[in-house]
Amino acid sequence: MADALAGVYSALGDTTRRGIVERLAHGELTVAEIRRPLRISAPAVSKHLRVLEHAGLVQRRRNGRHQVCVLQERPLIEAGRWIEAQTAFWSSSLDALAGYLSEEQQ
Repeated sequence: MADALAGVYSALGDTTRRGIVERLAHGELTVAEIRRPLRISAPAVSKHLRVLEHAGLVQRRRNGRHQVCVLQERPLIEAGRWIEAQTAFWSSSLDALAGYLSEEQQ
């Protein structure tokens, strides 16, 4: 799972790829629709999509002459769970530290 999370976080580390993921969260898009608002070449878009596919975030399929991209939610959910677990751990640890320091001052 650690390797999968590393791939997800690495893929999401790029602004363009995060934008693609955000747009795909609203529904499937063709590669042409993904490229339209971006100011990058078609090969660059394909490269970003390959990174997202490799991380398991996007799945591509053919629909006639078009490639359709669909967001895969599971890797995002797993990444979110990891962040939530880390947040809970550090929140609890910091609360315990604050309590200890408060007792020491009194």
